[in-house]
Amino acid sequence: MRETRPALAETLSRIGSLIGDGRSRDDVLDVEQLSNESGVPRDVVRMLLDGEEPPAEDITDRIVRRIVHLRETRLRPDGTRHSYDEIAASYGASRASLSNLVNSRRKTPSPQTPSPQMPSRQALSRQGLSEQVLSEQVPSQQTGERRPARSGGPLASTQAGIETFFFGQPNGWLSAEPQTSLDNALQSVLHGLEREAADPMARLRGTHGLRELAARAPQLAEEELQLVTDWIDTILQRRNAQRVRGSGSDSSHTEGH
Repeated sequence: MRETRPALAETLSRIGSLIGDGRSRDDVLDVEQLSNESGVPRDVVRMLLDGEEPPAEDITDRIVRRIVHLRETRLRPDGTRHSYDEIAASYGASRASLSNLVNSRRKTPSPQTPSPQMPSRQALSRQGLSEQVLSEQVPSQQTGERRPARSGGPLASTQAGIETFFFGQPNGWLSAEPQTSLDNALQSVLHGLEREAADPMARLRGTHGLRELAARAPQLAEEELQLVTDWIDTILQRRNAQRVRGSGSDSSHTEGH
């Protein structure tokens, strides 16, 4: 697995090299879409795209925030949100345990720099967590970020169940660092640019490509615009000629039989 920061930097560098003349990074990177796909807030997406470090975030707060994000962005076919009952039942939990976890963290979010002081036993009980799980979330002295819960603990089981509900299998989406989440979301953009580089006409085949060409037409001088028009006409004429030849060949083959 690639290290988080170098992986994101490598992806952004590759995207920059593939954008080509006449387009900027803003033309191919939709912050809103990247935020929806990654679960990273829009302002943090912008920070990461600019090479800045994201603010520290408590791991449990991140998981809860992304649970809420999934319910708001991954909707049922009828456009409504999945209920807590539906999500919790999918992995054998109760609605109360899931909604209590979400509501308790949303009402009392942890500070950006979490305190190593352990919550009370009563607070843990209200959130459906155990001391053993939270003891694994004490901030690291090196990074200041809380470590994920042990696998098999209540929080890890909740995470695995929710990820399976929305993605078909546990994939670490809820707890992944912002850099990893954004890097994963950028892969579809990168692959699209790589396809364009391998096939220059790919960009024009899509509706977005045709709209982009039309939008940029006013920037061309009349002679340049005529060259583009002639080029497209030549390609269409060649394609039509190939179709006619192909039809004639099929007809001859049919008559021969």
